[in-house]
Amino acid sequence: MTTSLPQQGSWPEGERPAEDRRHMIRRRALTLLIIVLLIGIPAGYLVLSANQSRDSGKDKEAKYSATGLTAGWPSKLQRRIYQVPIPHPAWHVAYYETNNWRTSRLYAQFETNAAGLDAYLTGLGVTRKDLKEGAVTIGTRDRKITGWKLSEDDGWYGFVHRQKNPAPTHDVVVDLSNPAYPWVYVVSRTVP
Repeated sequence: MTTSLPQQGSWPEGERPAEDRRHMIRRRALTLLIIVLLIGIPAGYLVLSANQSRDSGKDKEAKYSATGLTAGWPSKLQRRIYQVPIPHPAWHVAYYETNNWRTSRLYAQFETNAAGLDAYLTGLGVTRKDLKEGAVTIGTRDRKITGWKLSEDDGWYGFVHRQKNPAPTHDVVVDLSNPAYPWVYVVSRTVP
């Protein structure tokens, strides 16, 4: 037992009604719209995606080809890995990261206010009492890499914040020659 499906009727020979102009324009507009939706939108998406990908590559190339301090904030991931809590407010923020088989380092500098300095030190688990006058704890090699000119004159304080591996060690120097707006220089080292 088979059921037959109803057949679509066909126009008898020569009796098909002619398509009026309004219907023809509507049909062509609908066809054009479908073509734009099926071809134009995916093509536009591909162009935008290609541009974003190319721009991303240029940004990464600039970031990883840097040979010194780069103006701007380190990423949240970098700040978390190296445990460098840059306070708010902070100005003139710059950083540089180096990695090799033995040691990874994040160099950071910023200017802040007195409350920002206290917040930074608290974030490291230390206080102003831990700052030693005239102690420039950042080594010559690290100063050469960043171009920092740190002296042991009045107003310079520093300390080394050692932690058990794999937590990073921080070499911190603070320029308190202007106590209202101190500069902070930090080298955070971690051994992978």
